[in-house]
Amino acid sequence: MTSSSAFASLPAPRSTSFSRRFDLRLPLVQGPMLGASTPALAAAVSNAGGLGFIAVSALAPEKLASEVAALRALTSKPFGVNLFVQDVARPDDATVRRALSAIDPLRAQFDLPPGAPLAAYAPDFRAQLDTLVDLRVPVVSFTFGLLGKEDVARLHAAGSYVIGTATHVAEALAWRDSGADAIVAQGAEAGGHRGTFIGDVAHALIGTMALVPQVVDATGLPVLAAGGIMDGRGIAAALALGAQGVQMGTAFLGCVESAIAADWKARLRTSADTATSVTRAITGRHARGIRNPLMMQLEARAETVAPYPVQNALTQELRQRAARANDGDWLSLWSGQGAPLSRVREAGIGAAQLVEAIDAEWRAALRSFHA
Repeated sequence: MTSSSAFASLPAPRSTSFSRRFDLRLPLVQGPMLGASTPALAAAVSNAGGLGFIAVSALAPEKLASEVAALRALTSKPFGVNLFVQDVARPDDATVRRALSAIDPLRAQFDLPPGAPLAAYAPDFRAQLDTLVDLRVPVVSFTFGLLGKEDVARLHAAGSYVIGTATHVAEALAWRDSGADAIVAQGAEAGGHRGTFIGDVAHALIGTMALVPQVVDATGLPVLAAGGIMDGRGIAAALALGAQGVQMGTAFLGCVESAIAADWKARLRTSADTATSVTRAITGRHARGIRNPLMMQLEARAETVAPYPVQNALTQELRQRAARANDGDWLSLWSGQGAPLSRVREAGIGAAQLVEAIDAEWRAALRSFHA
């Protein structure tokens, strides 16, 4: 059958069970981008009819709670909170010193002193999770790992809808068996950190078009397509593959409410389709971003890279200083492969305006298939 027959069975927009559950105008989730998402961004998306998200993995429990409170003050609509599933890092001194041997020369460019071992390399995940249970947020998503059935049950008892991130079918099945309500199928095109937690990352770089229908067929759960989706055409394509919605991150990076540096936003708009690479050199975990001197110089010393979250913490002050200096050469320029498509948008577009545009594009794409 032609693709038009796939759309012929679709009722009017806002027709998926996922979008109906949260009374969404369109089946769009704003990707939870650590370092970029803000309560203002998430609220703008939710108020415009999508599902806004904040990423809180870098926050201590009390700061996490204050971010959720700030978001609740800005919207009465459903929203989501994302956490990284991670164990406490206890690196040995040699691992830290080896990593700093490559990082310290880069720190010196910003007059930062040599780095040193840290008391902690990330907030305590269990404390963060306990806080989220107490906060009873509408939607919680998880990346990097798998929650056990008991923790998923705790979140359900608190009234939260639980979404797991999967980069291949085995991970999606693991989340289904733990009781997740839905799956984000993260294609290889996606920007930022890879969610892979089973097997080799190199073997899990499956494109969105191939991944989504396999996860749909294998799990029977609502699936949100992520990776390379930048406009309403992408939503229409994802629905044709069996997804019940999409998660779009890179599309929202350039919004006025996004927290990233102006130079990062500018580089997204001028990037090419070949501009990104997947690297673990910056944070110790594989992530897709625009190639720059930071990525290339740390990759040249690949033997020094510490595991996540150690490498991430050790490069953090350098990247924060670069952000304040608006110097994209030394930032982690996370970006998906669809970033060049952002050039059709007005620079500094508001998130609500972007949702409006994507909604119009999606409706037009559906009409074209009916024509």
